[in-house]
Amino acid sequence: MRGTQIVFVLLWFLGVYVPASFCSNVTYDHRALVIDGKRRVLMSGSIHYPRSTPQMWPDLIQKSKDGGIDVIETYVFWNLHEPVRGQYNFEGRGDLVGFVKAVAAAGLYVHLRIGPYVCAEWNYGGFPLWLHFIAGIKFRTNNEPFKAEMKRFTAKIVDMMKQENLYASQGGPIILSQIENEYGNIDTHDARAAKSYIDWAASMATSLDTGVPWIMCQQANAPDPIINTCNSFYCDQFTPNSDNKPKMWTENWSGWFLAFGGAVPYRPVEDLAFAVARFFQRGGTFQNYYMYHGGTNFGRTTGGPFISTSYDYDAPIDEYGDIRQPKWGHLKDLHKAIKLCEEALIASDPTITSPGPNLETAVYKTGAVCSAFLANIGMSDATVTFNGNSYHLPGWSVSILPDCKNVVLNTAKVNTASMISSFATESLKEKVDSLDSSSSGWSWISEPVGISTPDAFTKSGLLEQINTTADRSDYLWYSLSIVYEDNAGDQPVLHIESLGHALHAFVNGKLAGSKAGSSGNAKVNVDIPITLVTGKNTIDLLSLTVGLQNYGAFYDTVGAGITGPVILKGLKNGSSVDLTSQQWTYQVGLQGEFVGLSSGNVGQWNSQSNLPANQPLTWYKTNFVAPSGSNPVAIDFTGMGKGEAWVNGQSIGRYWPTYISPNSGCTDSCNYRGTYSASKCLKNCGKPSQTLYHVPRAWLKPDSNTFVLFEESGGDPTKISFGTKQIESVCSHVTESHPPPVDTWNSNAESERKVGPVLSLECPYPNQAISSIKFASFGTPRGTCGNYNHGSCSSNRALSIVQKACIGSSSCNIGVSINTFGNPCRGVTKSLAVEAACT
Repeated sequence: MRGTQIVFVLLWFLGVYVPASFCSNVTYDHRALVIDGKRRVLMSGSIHYPRSTPQMWPDLIQKSKDGGIDVIETYVFWNLHEPVRGQYNFEGRGDLVGFVKAVAAAGLYVHLRIGPYVCAEWNYGGFPLWLHFIAGIKFRTNNEPFKAEMKRFTAKIVDMMKQENLYASQGGPIILSQIENEYGNIDTHDARAAKSYIDWAASMATSLDTGVPWIMCQQANAPDPIINTCNSFYCDQFTPNSDNKPKMWTENWSGWFLAFGGAVPYRPVEDLAFAVARFFQRGGTFQNYYMYHGGTNFGRTTGGPFISTSYDYDAPIDEYGDIRQPKWGHLKDLHKAIKLCEEALIASDPTITSPGPNLETAVYKTGAVCSAFLANIGMSDATVTFNGNSYHLPGWSVSILPDCKNVVLNTAKVNTASMISSFATESLKEKVDSLDSSSSGWSWISEPVGISTPDAFTKSGLLEQINTTADRSDYLWYSLSIVYEDNAGDQPVLHIESLGHALHAFVNGKLAGSKAGSSGNAKVNVDIPITLVTGKNTIDLLSLTVGLQNYGAFYDTVGAGITGPVILKGLKNGSSVDLTSQQWTYQVGLQGEFVGLSSGNVGQWNSQSNLPANQPLTWYKTNFVAPSGSNPVAIDFTGMGKGEAWVNGQSIGRYWPTYISPNSGCTDSCNYRGTYSASKCLKNCGKPSQTLYHVPRAWLKPDSNTFVLFEESGGDPTKISFGTKQIESVCSHVTESHPPPVDTWNSNAESERKVGPVLSLECPYPNQAISSIKFASFGTPRGTCGNYNHGSCSSNRALSIVQKACIGSSSCNIGVSINTFGNPCRGVTKSLAVEAACT
């Protein structure tokens, strides 16, 4: 962490907060949000405070500001803040006020999405489980018990913000608040009650007198004065439900979330930039990236079910807090280009024309000021004549002309360097305690199979899991004893049906089989061949959840667990025994959870004999030395099965490296042209959905750290390794036809021609310099970063010119022209491709 960030964090924790100079009046009209009497073009980015650590917040916020972001948008997570009714938590990653103040300290605005339903791939959609047990309650509809609780929590959050003078009306950073969330997606399930509920929610919110506008996203019938907004991959065609409301985009999905068992989604920056430019082309003035930094689902915060621990989202700032290039840089250029048009954008509505098939122009004009957007929404390149000039438009791109003459940026032409990153893994550096004589450095405790805690209870029949555990644990034991009379030829099979999400079946203390659902279908239906002994047999079923449902109409009623039937089949003469309604004994959670093994400070840890590997239901512990340096850290769980892990008592989340993604459907190079969807661009097929798990630097001590994990299905902890993130290469590929860098914009055409396109490289970390040029070619190079090749023509001077300009410097700029490199092939558009290493 840089010195200035350390100072800021220290001041913040000491309670020192000097607010930036903010507005006092926020309203809106049909064109834009109006801040202190002036319409504004605003770029926003979502950062969810619990998905990173407070120590990371200042850097994440500053990187957002450096990327051209004006507003930080976040949900408010009810179940994080009120885990028990009336008992509040606003500490650590839950320090909402601290997060808002950190944004203010950077001089940015805040959009506070109170909800309090958030979806967000967050456990139970953000609702606390105790809400489910209130008599007569029905979520998110015209239900008095629910409305009373929703109003109480919303008012609590609003009052907290007011107490700290954080609303813009008080001189603070919060310029917008949201009530409800994507309710329009489900309100048809109960239309009449839904309309009453939405009207009530709007009235309740505005009655709290925040002094700033309220919004509802994906709510076409949001009543005045609530602004209805768009969430989608594309919102250029969105129209507000009133001519008096601005066109706003609250969720522009920068990528997509990852599910255990799924391939990794990504979204090409050319398409994302195209979507943003199209939105502003067609009248938008506020757009938000969901996510700008996705972060990590620490602990048991994932929803879904089956959402992964990583919530990277292919965002401009990655899960670990590093800038993702070229996405961050290209969007930064885009933001600058759009802001160059701001004077015209806020003054008028666009005049939109179509000069040809799949072509569209939009002109904003006020007095002598004129800005234009030229769009090609087809797949093929095209040429458009505009104001007497000819412009080449790649397919699926938008050119931005701040002066209606000169192109400052085309969304398909990326000037920003890209990066190849990797995790340099190293074996766990154990710090072996003097009391630990294990040669491996690991100690362990076996979790008992079946019932082992004093709060177990017996009931007839099979209980639904969420109602039974209240989500105090992922785990619920179902235990039963049966008497079996051996019959020759019997082939007993245990048939189990479950609402999900996964289960392990034990017979007489031995694991007989396991089965998991998927993100598309959480239910489990399995036949497990078993071996029984003559006489008494014990059947122990461990049912587990992998994050609770977070989306859909009345999702709280979906349920989980082994609801049956459970049938013992394959008995004498093909007969079977239905075990469903028998007397089952239940235990919520694990004995290790009950006694607090995750801290590593309790329990009789065994280190005196051979370390058990590939054994289910095992707790492991070791002490380790943190990797040196300041680069991001992750643990590689390859070799383990499924479970949860803790570092110094902090849960880094659920791990599941054995859940493999499908073998097909992936592409290393996704064509950005054409409509994007969550399944269009995927990578990592046929591999574990997630092997690397983020460990925030703030959770690590320099020397001795305690690492505890609970392994459900069996693994070898000695195969676990630590990784530190490294940047292998910095690359850029710029053509002669690229516009000059946005920073050099000058409406004087002669000045533009003098500058020309420029290839820029910059080392990603402080105190680094370019140490070598791995590849350089001017002519017709092909390929992508890490895999460039010379084309049919190449300047023999390119490598030496680039080496001279770049080696030894932290950054370099090289003009992309024949004046620099000569002309190796006439009559073709040439380009410069460079791959460099930084040390």
